Amino acid sequence: MDSPNAIATPHPILRSDYRPPAWLVPAVHLEVELDPAATRVRARLSVEPQGGTPGAPLRLDGAPGMVPERIAVDGRPLGAEEWRIEGEQLVIPLDQGAHIVDTEVVIAPEGNTQLMGLYASGGLLCTQCEAEGFRRITFFPDRPDVLSRYTVRMVADRARYPVLLANGDQTGTGDMTDGRHWAEWHDPFPKPCYLFAMVAGDLKANRDRFVTASGRSVELGIWVREADLPRTAHAMAALKASMAWDERVYGREYDLSIFNIVAVADFNFGAMENKGLNIFNSRYILADPETATDADYDAVAGVVAHEYFHNWSGNRVTCRDWFQLSLKEGFTVFRDQEFSADQGSRAVKRIEDVRVLRAAQFPEDAGPLAHPIRPDSYLEISNFYTATIYNKGAEVIRMLHTMLGAEGFRRGSDRYFDENDGTAATCEDFLRAMETANGVDLGGFRRWYGQAGTPRVRALLSHDAASGTARLSLAQIVPPTPGQPDKLPMPIPLRLALFGAESGRTLVPERVHILSEAEDSILFPAIGERPVLSINRGFSAPVVIESDRSAEDLAFLSAHDDDPFARFEAMQQLMVDTLVALIEGRPADEAAVIEAVRTTLADEALDAAFVGEAVLLPTEAFLGDQLAQVDPVAIRRAREGLRQRLGRTLEAQWRAAYAATAANGFALTPVAKGRRRLRTVALGYIAASGAADAAALALAQFEAADNMTDRYGALGVLGSMVAPERERALEGFYERYRADALVLDKWFTVQALSTREDTAEQVARLARHPDFTLANPNRLRALVGAFAANQHAFHAADGSGYRFVADMILAADPINAQTAARLVPPLGRWRRFEPMRAALMRAELERIVATPGLSRDVFEQASKSLG
Repeated sequence: MDSPNAIATPHPILRSDYRPPAWLVPAVHLEVELDPAATRVRARLSVEPQGGTPGAPLRLDGAPGMVPERIAVDGRPLGAEEWRIEGEQLVIPLDQGAHIVDTEVVIAPEGNTQLMGLYASGGLLCTQCEAEGFRRITFFPDRPDVLSRYTVRMVADRARYPVLLANGDQTGTGDMTDGRHWAEWHDPFPKPCYLFAMVAGDLKANRDRFVTASGRSVELGIWVREADLPRTAHAMAALKASMAWDERVYGREYDLSIFNIVAVADFNFGAMENKGLNIFNSRYILADPETATDADYDAVAGVVAHEYFHNWSGNRVTCRDWFQLSLKEGFTVFRDQEFSADQGSRAVKRIEDVRVLRAAQFPEDAGPLAHPIRPDSYLEISNFYTATIYNKGAEVIRMLHTMLGAEGFRRGSDRYFDENDGTAATCEDFLRAMETANGVDLGGFRRWYGQAGTPRVRALLSHDAASGTARLSLAQIVPPTPGQPDKLPMPIPLRLALFGAESGRTLVPERVHILSEAEDSILFPAIGERPVLSINRGFSAPVVIESDRSAEDLAFLSAHDDDPFARFEAMQQLMVDTLVALIEGRPADEAAVIEAVRTTLADEALDAAFVGEAVLLPTEAFLGDQLAQVDPVAIRRAREGLRQRLGRTLEAQWRAAYAATAANGFALTPVAKGRRRLRTVALGYIAASGAADAAALALAQFEAADNMTDRYGALGVLGSMVAPERERALEGFYERYRADALVLDKWFTVQALSTREDTAEQVARLARHPDFTLANPNRLRALVGAFAANQHAFHAADGSGYRFVADMILAADPINAQTAARLVPPLGRWRRFEPMRAALMRAELERIVATPGLSRDVFEQASKSLG
């Protein structure tokens, strides 16, 4: 008998069960009559059998409740007895040989709140097909290793949908006698159905052109609502810069004559790399000084680059199955990170990337949802788009780049693209190309693809003054994770150097040492003074370093290390060590932290952006990750206490930095962005000092700002204060931007992240605000996602924060399961907390799992979090 919870016992999909498709679909012709209430989709599939399963019927994936209105094979309509529905699949027995299969379905995009397949958004009709959305449009073998050439004829009401876009190049347009019009598009490159795309709506384009290295002219278009056109210039500049960078660094040209981007308001992800027609969440396209922060500008450029780079690392070479997802995503994240680093401050970009990794992926690796970058199983593919796949996947690619060098990595990527162009590849294909191009054996490195968990590396440096030698002893351990209790050592490339503690000079220039065994050591000769170790420079490997470096050594490195990331890391480690000691009630050298921050502020050789990052204290969440058991109250007490002491002791320096970074007009240059960053950080420390004029200073900045970075930075400081200036700023911000959905998201977020004692009550009220909606993923993430990241409010002792987030998950699940599922992981960290909070978090997960009719998306996240 079935459980009352329909998905209580879902069957996992196993990588070991992969079999090639029994039928291929070389060509697809779609005729789509677009209507928000009833869109008619006629599909003509050219199918042919593939060896391995002779006599197997044709199986086409569909959506729940989807029934074909017509089926024909080779022009002959089939009777009801000649096909069947099994689960959500249309099954058609076919003789061996090539056939033409026609189907016809009617779907309702305006009722599609899941935002997968064809759906309505702000007057547009648009698609999202990754990972399994195409089956919601028509019956098809919805898997990434079925590659087809698509021709699409779109028909729609001309007045309502004057613009009709699809993949590839446009091959024809025309008007019809009934007020409708049509457009036909053809994509000459074979692609999986997850890269299919259509958009219909009243849109205007920012148009430009790009001339490739071989002299071809490519027509570019960024399509938005007419009112948003002025906010697309930055995205267009980023697109052209990305195209030029990919040619220069990877030798990859764009391959069609048209490249279009469309911005939509309702989108589950950041953007989608559909071949020749990228569809973006509007937050990653629209930017101007009035509405976008510097971080927004950077995100727009990074995401535009990411999706463009997918044209080769994802489209021309796609993935054989979803277990290979990091093949395209990890590789492309690395590519977009390097692009962004080349566009601005490489040091600051690296700091930002590592901060994201530590905030999202390290906890994932240490919790119940841990999985390798190439997992062995999943229940729901939409839960597979994780920080491990993307961010850790990028770090694995970066390690290859470090080990092979830039030239060797380029040789390997060239070989990978050339050998696999037009195919659905695997991670093994990528590694094999790297090996063959460079004559190396990456056998041990493959463990990074199959083992979960963040390795911990112990690094102990000893010095023998009598012999003038130093020895670095290294040891690694990969902790157990669900389903993987025992791990093998992995090759870990460590960039390291030694400095003289007295002289400050470089004793051992940087070298790369690959720690491939459980234990290893390095002997350094001719070391005449006590050395200080700089290790994992540039964060050369995604590991946790455990060393015996003293506070004095860390302070020295924070002032003298010649690797910017290592300098930042030393400061952060000094802060972490001090704060952990304070949290645990042990003696702590707060003076060393204060002096290190003072030294950094006084170093005129450092750019402001780096200083702004270096002097920030580690987050409460990151501090919790360093503890055997998380006590949110103790963490907050220690962190806020040190923050206040830094503010008071260095108040004069903070005020000097604040005054020195005042702008005389907006500019989007690295120097100007760095000054704005440091200005907001300094304002935060002035507020932390308890200065009587802090609220007035923040309000003055808020009201005088000529850009969103300064305005929102001031609002962020005011958001955690108890002062009338806070309410004035929040009200003013709302009235100024209430009609702009993307900016209004910031208004919700700044209140959700507030450290005030009444934050939980205010967030609960905001969830009832007329402008809050569960249907828009951006708005849900802006309030509920941000609140779940607020360590103090979310972890309230009475469990109200847990209950609120669980309520929001259950309310959002029937509307948009993917977005709801992404809100579960903060509850899944219950094992890390003290018993009272752990029990409250676990109870909410149990309540979620016990809810009848729960989606597979949420069920998988919640049940694994309990298991």
